Amino acid sequence: MNDELLQLKNLGKTSTLWLHAVGIHSASELRRRGAVAAYRAVLARGFNASRVLLYSIEGALLDQHWSELSHEHKASLLAQLPPQEPRNKS
Repeated sequence: MNDELLQLKNLGKTSTLWLHAVGIHSASELRRRGAVAAYRAVLARGFNASRVLLYSIEGALLDQHWSELSHEHKASLLAQLPPQEPRNKS
């Protein structure tokens, strides 16, 4: 599979398929939508994504491994989710 999204850090086959399913097919589209909106779209589509997907997308956009995001950065991302949105642990 020669996919532009697969070239980004943190994004594997499953996360890339989920992003495609919500209409995100390129790095530029992912940047335009942003990590929080992309993650929310994946959840809205019914995929069982943990918060690691949110961190992975953000890390992909910043070209760093998701685990290198600071706790404050991760908390800031989570704070952008409406309270009723699932915030699965992981």
